[in-house]
Amino acid sequence: MHNSLIEKILEQVEQALRTALSRREFMRSQAKGALLLTAASSGLITPLMLQASPVPDIGVAVGEPAESVRAAIGILGGMKAFVKSGDKVVIKPNMSFSGSVEDATNTHPQIVRELVRMSKEAGASRIRVLDHPLRPSEKCIQGAKDACRIFGDDIVHALDNKEFYREVKISQGASLKETDVMRDVLEADVLIAAPVAKTHGSTGVSLSMKGMMGLIWNRSIMHWLYDLNTSIVDLCTILRPKLVIIDASRVLTTHGPGGPGKVITPRTVIASRDMVAADATTVKMFEWYGRSMEPSQVRHIKLAHARGLGRMDIRNLNTKKVVLS
Repeated sequence: MHNSLIEKILEQVEQALRTALSRREFMRSQAKGALLLTAASSGLITPLMLQASPVPDIGVAVGEPAESVRAAIGILGGMKAFVKSGDKVVIKPNMSFSGSVEDATNTHPQIVRELVRMSKEAGASRIRVLDHPLRPSEKCIQGAKDACRIFGDDIVHALDNKEFYREVKISQGASLKETDVMRDVLEADVLIAAPVAKTHGSTGVSLSMKGMMGLIWNRSIMHWLYDLNTSIVDLCTILRPKLVIIDASRVLTTHGPGGPGKVITPRTVIASRDMVAADATTVKMFEWYGRSMEPSQVRHIKLAHARGLGRMDIRNLNTKKVVLS
């Protein structure tokens, strides 16, 4: 890299820093710039070293559940890219049904446990695994609760009492204008969506966006009073996970969300910062109701893309895939 080019870059950085930093901070930055210039001039730093590799938009890992979720998050920079020391974390898996792991109606307990483990490794001060189940609560959460018991008994909860919720206005709502959201979610620094991939009779699929309905008190109103797909997108304007993990270790391809139905076992985990992209990728990767689907055929995904909540144009996104076993 030519010295003149390096000097030009550093000059631009210097001008920006002068407006943003105190004098003391600026002097420190000048010293770092001088070191960079010296290293580049002497050949210690090459253009390839200066060019940082972009972090993929989507990480896909194939293998056993726990190792796949760790690998998929690793593609995006690891859990420390999302959870900082002292953060309060809420993990939202599917825990609405009481079926077995093989039924693919709930998020795999091993994936839930690994997300808790990784959040603790990243320094989270408090971790909650939460859902508002559709069936008897204790039976629904038992699998995740057993898996996470090694971290204590105050991790996995079914919040089925309204005292645990608080009313929130939805300023960007086109249909749904207000709702009651779990207090723990509102107080969290990090929300992680971790749904299992499955079909849904009313919305086509149930993935991360649809799964946000498990964090509110009255979800039934979204079915009978409002347009369901529009209100899902409305809800996602206030519930925006920092990290989305789609559990496709098993996929319920028919008769979702409660089954029983046809289950396939792709042994796959999809990770993204973008819930729309995560859902769109999952739709594109598998068959639903015995046929392939485009993300644009799922109305709430199409609406969310149009409203700027994320991207369904996955062909234009950077996806990295690893096969572990």
